[in-house]
Amino acid sequence: MAALLLGLLLFAMQSPPIPSRPMADEGPPLPPTSSPTNNPTTSHPNGTLQQFPQIIIIGVRKGGTRALIEMLSLHSAVAAAQNEVHFFDWESHFEKGLPWYLSQMPYAFPDQLTVEKTPAYFTSSKVPKRIHQMNPDIKLLLILRDPTERVLSDYTQVFYNRLQKHKRYQPIESVLVKDGEINLGYKALNRSLYYVHMQNWLKYFPLKNIHVVDGDELIRDPFPEMKKVERFLKLESQINASNFYFNKTKGFYCLRDHGRERCLHDSKGRAHPHVAPAILQKLYQFFHEPNKKFFELVGRTFNWK
Repeated sequence: MAALLLGLLLFAMQSPPIPSRPMADEGPPLPPTSSPTNNPTTSHPNGTLQQFPQIIIIGVRKGGTRALIEMLSLHSAVAAAQNEVHFFDWESHFEKGLPWYLSQMPYAFPDQLTVEKTPAYFTSSKVPKRIHQMNPDIKLLLILRDPTERVLSDYTQVFYNRLQKHKRYQPIESVLVKDGEINLGYKALNRSLYYVHMQNWLKYFPLKNIHVVDGDELIRDPFPEMKKVERFLKLESQINASNFYFNKTKGFYCLRDHGRERCLHDSKGRAHPHVAPAILQKLYQFFHEPNKKFFELVGRTFNWK
């Protein structure tokens, strides 16, 4: 009888949560290696513990995710994972199950919120369902920039990576344009079609669970954007204008926390390559309709060209 009861208990613990919204069948469920709850399983003698994140920064690549998580870390109620975890989008990680995911989280005090950021989540079609299975009530932060600027930043990152590895690179015009038209096969363009990816997220999460951070405004004036993030997460107001100062040498805002100053890595804020005005105009025209569709989805507009 004891063995039977134990078997039933284990079966109940491994049963996936009942979805709260209609969902398409996309990919396998979470590996049944642990119950997907926010109950911590690993504690530290100083009273901290590892817990599943209550907040995930889901993207977008080159949208300002590193700046966002560093700024959010200014708040004493937030504990942030330092590395991109890639649990929900990399099969090699996802197959390790939730215990492995939990092990990647920072140690936090019980009253702190845990956050991780992986920019590739936003554009991966299988990720929304997987995160929903873990926690349908999770808070999601999505930081976006003008899609044309994001494409140029995307190219710039790849350009410098290849340069450092002494690899050949393609001039930006050759990847943006093919046979006189916008090159639809360029992956960086797809990442900037925000409405396509947002539609997939809205199949699983209501809009009230997703806060869109204006990445361009975060660069220009981070304080107002971070106050909006605090309100969305229902955090006590702690982040102040004094936490930010403009570094003229780097050309962007850096952080000041309890007298300590820190800036993002030198790889951030790199100058974009020169692009012919005619090609830029093609990009702006290309993104005009997709941007309108995204604005309709989220019920707000952004100052994108």
